[in-house]
Amino acid sequence: MNRPARIGIFSLSVLIFCYAGIGHVLGRSSDDKAYKSLTVYGEVLQKIQQDYVDDPNMHTVTAGALHGLLESLDPQSSYLTPREYEEYKKKVANPGTGETGMTLSKRFGYIIVLSVLPDSPGVKAGIRSADLLESIGGFTSRDMSVGQAVNLLNGQPGTAIKVAVIRRGKATPDEVDIVREKLATAKLIVQKADPDILTLRFPSLDTGRADEVRNRLLDAEKQGIHKVILDLRECGRGPVSEAIAIARLFIPSGTLATLRGQTVSTQVFSADPKQVMWRNPVSVLVDTTTSGAAEVLASAIAANHRGDVVGERTFGLASEQKLITLDDGAALILTVANYYNADGKSILEEGVTPSEVVRADATEDSDSGDDDAAPAPATQREPGLGPRPLSPEDPIYHRALDLLKAAAPAKKAA
Repeated sequence: MNRPARIGIFSLSVLIFCYAGIGHVLGRSSDDKAYKSLTVYGEVLQKIQQDYVDDPNMHTVTAGALHGLLESLDPQSSYLTPREYEEYKKKVANPGTGETGMTLSKRFGYIIVLSVLPDSPGVKAGIRSADLLESIGGFTSRDMSVGQAVNLLNGQPGTAIKVAVIRRGKATPDEVDIVREKLATAKLIVQKADPDILTLRFPSLDTGRADEVRNRLLDAEKQGIHKVILDLRECGRGPVSEAIAIARLFIPSGTLATLRGQTVSTQVFSADPKQVMWRNPVSVLVDTTTSGAAEVLASAIAANHRGDVVGERTFGLASEQKLITLDDGAALILTVANYYNADGKSILEEGVTPSEVVRADATEDSDSGDDDAAPAPATQREPGLGPRPLSPEDPIYHRALDLLKAAAPAKKAA
């Protein structure tokens, strides 16, 4: 870095200190902790400029600091540089942007795949839940936010992006090419598990899913079916509004969820007895691949004791993000509110604990001595295939069937 640039950055730092100091003295900053944090950041920046072994690229240092700052908050908060945000805007504005069908978060410092939509580019490339993406497009994911990862993975349909995948039990990554596609809305998977039990498998909670569920339940009643399984494993997409709408089909009274944040008005989502149309037994299947809106639905059923929630604790991702633009052209994707269950517990922090805990596949956990390995996905499948068909060999599904068979149908009103 040349001398004028260093002087410029140092001068900017001094201006920041002066502004913060004056604001503090005049009482403009009521938070003493924030002021102290700013001075510490400035001091570290100054020491890097003066004492680092080489001339540092301060633009890179600053961007890295901001990435780390956002990631320290939660996995979904992200910082986008001006260039990244410009690419992000173009892709969001283009209705033809291709995607991979993967729901992502971070674990062990890397990008982790929570779930993959059936028949999506991710499935076709052999990606499965619990895979770690070591790199995306040649960039290590260890220094990458979820927002950056999604930005890289999305692009022109028909184009490919290379990812390095670390699979469970393997130390070295496999490199695969994912060919982006314009995704269609994933279909609700319907299966009659038993003459009296209908299974609805949710690959997503896209807009309109609640109306689809309502129609399926009406058909089930006409067919004399009295029990329903809602399979929310591998479900990680869709707005929470659909989860609330589906929960209201089953729950006659009580609080379904609460949304709270420092700058977000508290919203309490309550059941509506007028919208209930299924009073018969229901079970919900969840595991570590269940995230986001699907967790809100499972939590509502569990907290209101409306039915059995069977499986493993969910990932914990039910929150709302806001895009905030900055003066220099950069942007923040910032978590501004979390969803809480009827008992006041944060779903983001604690996930949803099943009423009937069943391990998805104990053998998958016992064959690896690596304590840091990602949890075994509940719907293991061969690469390139969709979720495996439901069967009694699936321990979570098998337990739900047993519980429902023992449950008595609701009595009809006289």
